[in-house]
Amino acid sequence: MSNQSGKVKHSWVTSQNPAKIANQQEELWQKEPTFYYFAYGSCMCPVDLKRSLGENTHPYVIGPGILKEYQLRFYGYSPNRQCGVLDVVKDSTSLVTGVLYQLPLRLSDNLDKREGVSQGLYSQEIVDIHCRNQTYKNVRTYVVVNKLKEELAPNDWYFNVVLRGAITCGLPEEYCWHLFNKMHKLQQFNQIPAQKYPLQT
Repeated sequence: MSNQSGKVKHSWVTSQNPAKIANQQEELWQKEPTFYYFAYGSCMCPVDLKRSLGENTHPYVIGPGILKEYQLRFYGYSPNRQCGVLDVVKDSTSLVTGVLYQLPLRLSDNLDKREGVSQGLYSQEIVDIHCRNQTYKNVRTYVVVNKLKEELAPNDWYFNVVLRGAITCGLPEEYCWHLFNKMHKLQQFNQIPAQKYPLQT
């Protein structure tokens, strides 16, 4: 999505038919136990989430959700991606927009594995999410365990996946620009060598 020269490349993903997705959701949710999951980083992109969970996750998207009294920060370091990754921290004056999923319970372990729970990278946190004029209780999200003292820039791959997920799942245009500007500014002005943060989140 971005490079260090400041040039921007756009990758647009066409969403599936909303009515078709709604019908698929009804059928899937009636068949097996599920849990709610709020994604605010790379997992907002159903294509990238499919890579970890092993099946198409687009039908499990409920829609854009809002996490109140939290702020979006790049306080995580990913050893696999060797760059800064997103985190949410409590802040009574802020909110975070992301994607609300209703996932089959059988995918829970794979989601924990993706988030590095057993390695102490992220931990589960239970939150309330506001979506489509409803409040969803007992929603799972993930927060960085060992937070960096300063925000660390994402690499271009992470930049692209986060923004593509936001656009694909219909997050407000203003919020998509907010994400773009935040990541672009970090890449320009606050790039910290990954070697300084070995084996952290």
